[in-house]
Amino acid sequence: MKFIVDSMLGSFSRWLRMLGCTVKYFKKASDHELLDFARDNNHILLTRDLTLFRRAKSTGIRVFFIEGMTILEMLANFSQKFKIPLVIDISISRCPICDAHLRWIKKTDIVDKVHSGTLKHYDEFWLCTGCNKVYWQGSHWKNINATLRKAKNLRESRINKP
Repeated sequence: MKFIVDSMLGSFSRWLRMLGCTVKYFKKASDHELLDFARDNNHILLTRDLTLFRRAKSTGIRVFFIEGMTILEMLANFSQKFKIPLVIDISISRCPICDAHLRWIKKTDIVDKVHSGTLKHYDEFWLCTGCNKVYWQGSHWKNINATLRKAKNLRESRINKP
């Protein structure tokens, strides 16, 4: 699935990319530009703007209103609606910065791109095919997985509510 998000969902778009979703994010796009892009490129518009949501709906553009005050609530709602697993699968993850694909890269090929301490402690690395940023499952990985686990638990508690 391909999505476009409004300017209020920048950090949310990074989470979706890590989950493997194709996400277009423009910091300064007008409502008209977002609607045109969604329609012309067959993207689902994700928004927190009720007026934009209604405009998209009224013109037949696929749109989803992102509810929730926290990233946990937003991820839980999104996952429930689109049946997206709340698990990072590196084989489908996209660059959280530029949305390009990631590819595994040999440790020896990134010696000049990361700190020597990182090379000493980690063995698996991925390179963004767009912006050339290098990724690894560092200390932040626990926090990422904890957030996804909490969002999944929240989603499950809502689904199983009588």
